[in-house]
Amino acid sequence: MHWLSYLGIVLVTFIIMEGVTWLTHRFVMHGFLWYLHEDHHKKGPGFFEKNDWFFVIFAIPSMGMILLGTLEPAYWWVQAIGFGVMAYGFAYFMVHEIIIHQRFKYFTRSNNIYIRAIRWAHKMHHKHIEKEDGESFGMLLVHHKYWEKVKKDRENTLKHK
Repeated sequence: MHWLSYLGIVLVTFIIMEGVTWLTHRFVMHGFLWYLHEDHHKKGPGFFEKNDWFFVIFAIPSMGMILLGTLEPAYWWVQAIGFGVMAYGFAYFMVHEIIIHQRFKYFTRSNNIYIRAIRWAHKMHHKHIEKEDGESFGMLLVHHKYWEKVKKDRENTLKHK
C-alpha cells in the first residue's frame, strides 16, 4: 500500500459522501425514514432528536470498514474508505450541529461568506416543515443561488454603513 493511494481513497470517499448525503437526505430522510428525520424539522423538547440516529447509521459501516482493513491488511483500501466516511461524518457534525444549528454553543454567528451561505441554504431547507417540497439537501456544497443571496445582503449592508 502506498500512502498517496490511501490518502487519495480517503479524499475521493470524502467528496463522494456529499453526493451520498444529498441522495440520502432527499430520498431516505425525506422519504421512508421521515419518522426519524421529522423531529429535526419540528423541534421538540430535549437535546437529542430521533434524527441523531443517522449518525449511528453512517458510523456503523464506517467502523466496520476500518475494522476490516485493520484486521485484514489486504483490505487496506476498505479501511481508507471507512476513514473517508468518518472524516465526512466529522465535517458534517461540525457544520450541521455546531455551525448551523449551534447545538453546542461554541460557535456563534460569523461574517464568513461561506458560513453565511451554508446557514442560509439550510434555513431555506428548514422552512419546509413537512417531508415534501424541500430544497437544499446537501451539506458542504452550496448552490450558487444561496451564495448570490448572501453576497447581495453583504453588499447592501456595506452600502448602508
